[in-house]
Amino acid sequence: MPLEIITVPCLSDNYAFLIGSPGTGETAVVDVPDAGAVEEALSGRGWKPTHVFVTHHHSDHIGGVDILRSAHGAKVVGSAEDAARLPKLDLAVKGGESFEFAGHNVAVMDVPGHTVGHIAFHIPSAKAVFTGDSLMALGCGRVFEGTMEQMWASLSKLAALPDDTIVCSGHEYTAENARFALTIEPENPALVARAEAVAAARAKGEPTVPSILGEEKATNPFLRAARPEVKKLLGMPGETDAAAFAEIRARKNRF
Repeated sequence: MPLEIITVPCLSDNYAFLIGSPGTGETAVVDVPDAGAVEEALSGRGWKPTHVFVTHHHSDHIGGVDILRSAHGAKVVGSAEDAARLPKLDLAVKGGESFEFAGHNVAVMDVPGHTVGHIAFHIPSAKAVFTGDSLMALGCGRVFEGTMEQMWASLSKLAALPDDTIVCSGHEYTAENARFALTIEPENPALVARAEAVAAARAKGEPTVPSILGEEKATNPFLRAARPEVKKLLGMPGETDAAAFAEIRARKNRF
């Protein structure tokens, strides 16, 4: 049975995601910034959470995890390497491993950079990847704990997934990300069109998350650091891909 994915706005600009299996009645919640918003979304569909998948330890992603666990007995899945900073884990996983949810394979991807223990959850059968604060719509997370090289490697790993993969990321930052992206590639026609679409969606209060990986690869400057034309625009021809990424990330930090 196919899985149903629901985007749940939380706090001021966070997203949680519900992954529902009509066939088995199981439901996973990916990150829980706000238990109240998640509970409302669940009850509106008559779903009860059986699992919680945690991408990383920041409070705006795990703040409601223990509430869901206490209320519903949901099993919590997260990074074994970062277990000390996460809510108690019922299943501790590492990059390269996989587990089963509702008869579907969930591949765990190690994507450090934003935090050193950050993971993503890829469900090939659903053509979806849950990236937290690693790859975002038209952006990527700040490199708080890892290195620029680690973050570039993580983004490259995610970019290698099929182009039709749905990217379920953790924040509604897309409009600002689009404005920044245009400072890197102002004449990229795909980016110009996407920036206009994002602005129109936000003007109507519509979410811009999730996004599609193929569109990210065509417009997201953080995924395009290896391209010769982008390096030329940065004034960095001949530099390594990681160095070009680091320059883009540094410019975004100052933007």
